[in-house]
Formats: sequence, C-alpha cells, structure tokens
Amino acid sequence: MGFFTKKAATEPMRIIIVGAGEVGYHIARRLSQEDKQVVVIDVRADALRRLTDIADVQTIQGSGSSPRVLDEAGIHDASIVLAVTDSDEINLIACFFANLLSPKALKLARLRNEEYTLYRDAFSSELLNISTIINPEVEVIKSIEHMIAVPGALEFMEFAAGRVKMVGMRVGQGPLTGVRLPQLRSRMGELRFIIAALVRGERVIIPTGKDSIQPDDLVYFVCQEQDLAAVSRAFGAAQRTVKDVLVIGGGSTGLRLTARFEDKGYHVKLVEKDPARCEVLAERLNRAIVLHGDGTDQELLAEENASGMDLVVSVTGDEETNILSSLLAKSMGAGKTITRINKTAYLPLLRAIGIEHSFSPRLSAVNSILRYVRRGKILSSVSIKGDQAEALEAVVQESSQLVGIPLKDLDFPSGALILCILRGDEVLLPGGETRLQPQDRVILIALRTAMPKVEQALSATTGAA
Repeated sequence: MGFFTKKAATEPMRIIIVGAGEVGYHIARRLSQEDKQVVVIDVRADALRRLTDIADVQTIQGSGSSPRVLDEAGIHDASIVLAVTDSDEINLIACFFANLLSPKALKLARLRNEEYTLYRDAFSSELLNISTIINPEVEVIKSIEHMIAVPGALEFMEFAAGRVKMVGMRVGQGPLTGVRLPQLRSRMGELRFIIAALVRGERVIIPTGKDSIQPDDLVYFVCQEQDLAAVSRAFGAAQRTVKDVLVIGGGSTGLRLTARFEDKGYHVKLVEKDPARCEVLAERLNRAIVLHGDGTDQELLAEENASGMDLVVSVTGDEETNILSSLLAKSMGAGKTITRINKTAYLPLLRAIGIEHSFSPRLSAVNSILRYVRRGKILSSVSIKGDQAEALEAVVQESSQLVGIPLKDLDFPSGALILCILRGDEVLLPGGETRLQPQDRVILIALRTAMPKVEQALSATTGAA
C-alpha cells in the first residue's frame, strides 16, 4: 500500500498574487502546475498576457490596492495573498485591504525599502496582519555570502538553521567521474554526504543507484556543516581565502554588501558612476575605498588591480553592466566573479559566455515565498535549476503515512528523494531500513512533476492509497 492519500473533494487552495513582474510571474507559473487556484492582479495587460501564454491562471487587470479588484479576485475565498509588485506602498495597501476583506487569509508582502523593516512588528499587528515580509536585498546578501563560503560552489543552500548544507559544484574529469553512486561513498572514505541531484546539460536528474557522475555535471550534495570543507575538497574545490574584494555598483545592495564585507575584515573597493552617490557612500562606509567610475571601464579595472582581486561582485541594477564587468574582471585574472541578474531569462545563457557564479534576487524572493504556500509544515524551500526541481525542509506530522515504514518500502514518487533526517540534535543520513518518526524534520528533493505527491504525503491527512 502506498502512502499517498485520495484528494479531498474540496476546491483547491485559492491564492491571489498582486503583481505579475518577475517574482509574481515565477510564483504563478509554479503554483499553477500544482493544482492550486491562482489569480494574478496587475495593471499591465502585457504582463498578464505573458503569464496566460504559459500558465493556467486567472488574471485581472487592475490595481491590487483596490478593494473592488480584490473582491473581483475572490478575496473572501482566498487562503493566501502574495503582494509582490515593485512598489512597497502598493504591496502594503493591498495587504491592508486584504486584511479588512479576508482577515484569516495568510498575507505576505515584498518590501525593498530598508526603513520598513524597522516596523516589522507593526505590520504583523491587527492593522495589516502580514505574516511574512520578504526583502529581496536581504536575500541577495545571503546568496552572495553563501557562494563565498565554499570555494567552487556555484550554488549554496542551508537547512536546519545552518547545520545541513546543500552545495552545487561543477565536476570535471577526475577520479570520481564514471563511478556509480553506491561505490562513490566508499571511494571517499569516512566522509558523510549524499548526492541529491545531478544537472547534466539542461536536465535535472534525481539519482538512483544506477547513476554515475559524468564530466561537466553540476553535482548537488548534502552534508553536515563540519564535513563541508572536506567533502568540497573531495569534489575538487580549490581553496582560496577571500581578502581583496571589488564591488561594482553602489546602490542600496552594493552599500549593504560592502558594509558586510567591512565587518568581515575584507579590503574592499566600491565602484559607483554617480558622483553624488559616491559622496553618500563615502560618508556611510568606514574603511572601504569608494571610486567614481564605470565598472565596465577596462582602464579603471586595470588601475584598481582587478587582476589581483580574490572576488569581484557586480550588483548594479543593469544586467548588461554586470555581465560585462564580470567578464572583464575574469579575463584580467580575478579569482572569482559573482554577477547579479534580474531578468531570469538570461540565466541559462550565462555559462555559455563564461559566467558561472550568478544570482537573481527575484528568484531568491520566490524561494522565500514558496514555502509559505506549501501544505504541511514546510520550513524552507529552494528551487534547483530554475524551477525544474525543489529542495524542501519539512516536519513529518504524526498523522502522515510516512511514519513507521522503512524508506525502502515507501511508495515514494519517481523523481523524489529523502536526503537527510533531523531527529532532536541528531542528523541522520538515511538508509533503506531507516524509519521516519513523528516530528522528524526531513530534507528532501523532488522534480517539479513529483512535487504535488510529495506535498500530499507531507500534509497531515490520512486515507487509503
């Protein structure tokens, strides 16, 4: 007997998304594939058309800050309201009226202005009743710090308050390639890790015992914090200490990032092309050297020793500037470059032109938001390769039919894998005989196509298979 339950004869969860920009677009596309009733509100007809071309969603042209439009979207029946426009003020007003019209609905707001974070408690009060505030710039800083933490890491994710790490690394030709995964761990001695996924070309593979690592695979592995350095070295990570850093772009993200680098004791130079902004940056920073110039100016990069930098981070608001400055710095010999990308359509093209380390603040915001719309006790959620797969941290509920059955006997969906179990203070890398217990925290990965069944298995419902 499998552990999957029959679908209840009720309407699917209704989710209202205010804003059809990059964040709203990706959330709506993902949720529309998971048997959820999605309504998207935006004033721009072209943004709504772009969405309806690829997703089965209802769209309403209008302002999400209008109670009439929210009513038309079915706010009274909504379980969740996601306010994710590019305007903090519209997002706040949308949540205000959503709270008046549907107090029980979960409300999440995307807020970019750092000043608003000082009033987080007020936003969660009865006035707005916002459950969660997502600040994309905070997500940006986290993404960059994660990529710096492990040399060679193209992607870095944390679970269980940092006790468990998931790292994506490119593997070249070497002693680990061609080895089937069951033999791989014996080759690596006492190191404790699990291969979570392989990205081969544009395809995500959730591995089985028949799979092996091939040259140029992007390999995702899971391990505990204390094993991270050793496992990374085994997969070929070159160790390089970060000391000298060049930040290109002095906007709010560049300022916050440079301040963080100062706190870490790095020697930082910050390039900004607006002279008035340079004066503000010089006043607000302590030790960083603020330079007036263009990050795509080869002479400037040469003068400021881009070739000797351990790290160059391009975080302007313009993708083309970020891409070009990263390519120039890399060609000059910089140790590592990290590139901010806003248009997610660019992400698949970056490796072809020589950019391995990139991040999208909007996709980071999507990851932060998605865990709140999952059923069951989902603690965190991270997308893999755009939206082809997802890694989750979740709590196993007592009524779940996952409990008490050896993992090898579970009718787990193809394309999903349990990677790690946290039981109290213990971290378990599971085997076939491992049995889940109520309140275990599990870290798992699943292809997008398998996610609805995984979500169903994690929810607190029981029934026949």
